[in-house]
Amino acid sequence: MSTDKFNILRSTCVPLPIENVDTDQIIPARFLKATTREGFGENLFRDWRYDKENKPRKDFILNDPAWSGSILVAGRNFGSGSSREHAAWAIHDYGFKAVISTFFADIFRNNALNNGILPVQVTDSFYAMLLKAIKADPKTEVVIDLPAQMITIVPTGLQEHFDINSYKKECLLNGYDDIDYLLSIRDKIEEYESRNQ
Repeated sequence: MSTDKFNILRSTCVPLPIENVDTDQIIPARFLKATTREGFGENLFRDWRYDKENKPRKDFILNDPAWSGSILVAGRNFGSGSSREHAAWAIHDYGFKAVISTFFADIFRNNALNNGILPVQVTDSFYAMLLKAIKADPKTEVVIDLPAQMITIVPTGLQEHFDINSYKKECLLNGYDDIDYLLSIRDKIEEYESRNQ
């Protein structure tokens, strides 16, 4: 599945600083029957967003109009639990392009990268300053510069470098999935094959 190219993202943030959010909380198991990636966003954090009568819970962050943006600021150990790729589908379909945390579950990190979402792992100190800034002003913007691998809190100028696998970085920059990447180097593969026959 090809995705949009990710280069430099400037956006406001939605804070959800809850630790150990697992994939069943991100997208409950009862919504996993669909076979395409579309439509999962409406059920992102479904049991936190809606009550038993399917009415929006006013106290949940995604239902508060003061908060918006394409960056989710999540708590530590985000995406733990099962390996369901649907969690990444739901986050992407909702409109988030990046998730910031101090630690990601490995399987979720890979699923996010494979679905055009950039997981940005930051230090505890940077995370604390980020939360402080966006809670003080929901309109606070953050810049995530993938080529430079830098994240910046715009009003304060505070920056931090983040790590990413070089292969996944290239895929995100070009909007490639694994097959797209192989097609992009087809000439090199064919050249290698012809030399080694």
